[in-house]
Amino acid sequence: MPSSDQPDLRALDAISDDPRAAAHERGTRSRQPIVLPDNVPMVNILGPTDELLRTMERAFPKTEILVRGNEFRLEGPTEDLAIIDRLLDEVMEIVEAGQPLNRDAIERSITMLRGQTRERPADVLTMNIVSNRGRTIRPKTLGQKHYVDAIGDNTVIFGIGPAGTGKTYLAMAKAVAALQAKEVSRIILTRPAVEAGEKLGFLPGTLGDKIDPYLRPLYDALHDMIDPDSIPKLMAAGTIEVAPLAYMRGRTLNDSFIILDEAQNTSSEQMRMFLTRLGFGSKIVVTGDVTQVDLPGGTTSGLRVIEDVLTGIDDVHFAHLDSSDVVRHRLVSDIVDAYGRYDAAAERRRAEAKKRREARAGGEGQPA
Repeated sequence: MPSSDQPDLRALDAISDDPRAAAHERGTRSRQPIVLPDNVPMVNILGPTDELLRTMERAFPKTEILVRGNEFRLEGPTEDLAIIDRLLDEVMEIVEAGQPLNRDAIERSITMLRGQTRERPADVLTMNIVSNRGRTIRPKTLGQKHYVDAIGDNTVIFGIGPAGTGKTYLAMAKAVAALQAKEVSRIILTRPAVEAGEKLGFLPGTLGDKIDPYLRPLYDALHDMIDPDSIPKLMAAGTIEVAPLAYMRGRTLNDSFIILDEAQNTSSEQMRMFLTRLGFGSKIVVTGDVTQVDLPGGTTSGLRVIEDVLTGIDDVHFAHLDSSDVVRHRLVSDIVDAYGRYDAAAERRRAEAKKRREARAGGEGQPA
């Protein structure tokens, strides 16, 4: 047994004497001071009770972020420091544009910078669509900005994605902006009332009472964008029309901004009918989520097949949003992803079961 005053050779072996290895360990971390201009209000950058600073720290767990006055002192992986440096530039530009920062804006900015997107976070998060009563509506994600840009650049636009991605809300904001700019003379908002099979006779009340629950989300969005007192006057004058899809049949809609919401609940025939209402000087935006189809069994959703039908036609654009574009509670994005994984697994099980049935059928058909 070795005496206690002899060195532990195992401990010595554990210490690397390779200077290149030590340099590699040290080389993964750097230090960088970043001094913001004196006129930048630090409370806007750091957030109340340093909430936004905590958000940055959570996003970069390997980096130490210390703030003294208007100076950031960073120590961590070089790639993290580069992203934080760019993040602070973007954040200052957003604050200078007069937009308040929040945790969501910081997290989405970091996601865009890590993804090395062509668009800068400041360009995305300061893009104003329409303002009303001191509130400005703007895209909050890169996917939403691409969707909004597509609405401006095309005549027929399909916004396809899960709940909470702002498909209808942003389309309505663009419609209101077009009306205010006198690019169109009216806005037409429509939805299929298929939850009742468009057979509303068994529901109580007048026709308006029966239809209203299906159109209520469109009214709610309008109230965010237009002075509520002016909405009845605009509707009475026909400048804004909110009606079920069945009311579109037989019409030609000129000089209009037309939005079809919940389009996954249209049949192929209804989709064809709606798209052929397009008149001169008009724009159509179709929104829907192909994972939430409420059509009766055996009816194919018009939204599911429309991309195959119209792909390659000029001035028609398909914008696909996903869980990264969800702007509701952060759990909604996780729920959307969870259902996506479940549906994919179920589809694989169905495909495997079909293969097994076909294999058994083929085996039974072989001669003995």
